[in-house]
Amino acid sequence: VLELLRGLHKGSEDRKRSLSRLRWALQNKETQQKFVRLDGSIRTLIGLFTSSLADMQMEAARCLHELSHSSDPAVAEACLPATSYLLTYLSGHSVEFTELCLYTLGNLVVESEAMRKQLLPQGIIPVLASCIQCPHEAVLEGLGYVLSQLLQAKEAPTEIIPLVLDSVLPQHMIRLVCSGLKAGIGAAVEFAWCLHYVVCSHTANAALLSLGALPALTSLLLDLASAIPEDAPEGLELLVCPVLRCLSNLLAEETGCEVQIQDERLLIALFVILQHFLQPHPFIVQECLWLLNNLTVDKPFFCSALLSLDLLPALMQLLPCSQMASVLVLTVLCNIAVKGPAYCQQLHWQPALPLLLPALTLPDTEAVGQCFELLYLLFQHWPEATADFVRQGGCWALEHHKSTPELQERAQALLAMVGQPLEASTFS
Repeated sequence: VLELLRGLHKGSEDRKRSLSRLRWALQNKETQQKFVRLDGSIRTLIGLFTSSLADMQMEAARCLHELSHSSDPAVAEACLPATSYLLTYLSGHSVEFTELCLYTLGNLVVESEAMRKQLLPQGIIPVLASCIQCPHEAVLEGLGYVLSQLLQAKEAPTEIIPLVLDSVLPQHMIRLVCSGLKAGIGAAVEFAWCLHYVVCSHTANAALLSLGALPALTSLLLDLASAIPEDAPEGLELLVCPVLRCLSNLLAEETGCEVQIQDERLLIALFVILQHFLQPHPFIVQECLWLLNNLTVDKPFFCSALLSLDLLPALMQLLPCSQMASVLVLTVLCNIAVKGPAYCQQLHWQPALPLLLPALTLPDTEAVGQCFELLYLLFQHWPEATADFVRQGGCWALEHHKSTPELQERAQALLAMVGQPLEASTFS
């Protein structure tokens, strides 16, 4: 390491050669730590990073980039003197150089709170805002990476997100996410996660809604579903996931946003996405079901649409997918049933009971408990369902759970509701 550092003080060709060798050496964690501890090492590297020779500058940037990969906060903090130059060079003309500076910054802010605290007063948010209209996909993807790392910081809700909201970043983030199918999907994915982190902070949803985030993301989801399967780009699931989360969390906010979105095509899009990703990417199923839950809770429009579009069989087919999927499917059905007799009548006529009975034999007590809740709502609002339940052998499944401590009381209460000669108990 000392020899390489000496080489950086020699003539141009020796410097280039030493920089190139140093870059490869800095891929090793131990070498990174030794290098930053050497007196004058970072100062020398920054001197070459600010060189007027483009090839020397690029090689020094690659060395800084290798240091930024370190998981040791001491290595990241050794790079603090480079931050003002990294920000300055984001306005450069070389796409490759700008991209390299962006990813270096993104890596550094992950590991070091001191790095983030220095970059904020140096104006990283305004600098990123000025770069976001860049036409180059690679630069936009790198910019999204930096921003997503900043937005995940523990201090983001109080120190970073307010600065982001005061800039032009949010409107451009929405634009870039929604142009993912037309432009590059890489940048769209990064900015979709940025939106997700902002939404999860619960500090900016009113601002995002005022910018039209909800209709924009809804329209995007319709476009994504229409691209399946013929025109679906590779890695589409990486964009679908954060978009679903953004919509779910925006709908979960008590902002009156349910009045802004009443389009039954959204349900069709959800089920197209569900079916397409069920086998290759089952994690998408849970994301879709979370959104479906938030669409149907307290929203009769989507409950009615789910029944009228005959989507109930497709929904019930998801019961065996996973423990979480089972609970979410049953929760959605409860969201429908709790709306009252007319909805329970439709669930009975669809018919839901034959599809529901296998759920009573699931090994997971949480799922069975949710199934009990659904049966209780059905029996309460539409008593005609009880006779069918008995005729189809449902009582046997309830009897089976009388010995399960967590389910015993509710099983007995349901048996009492269907008229079985057992001691009634309160349904809780």
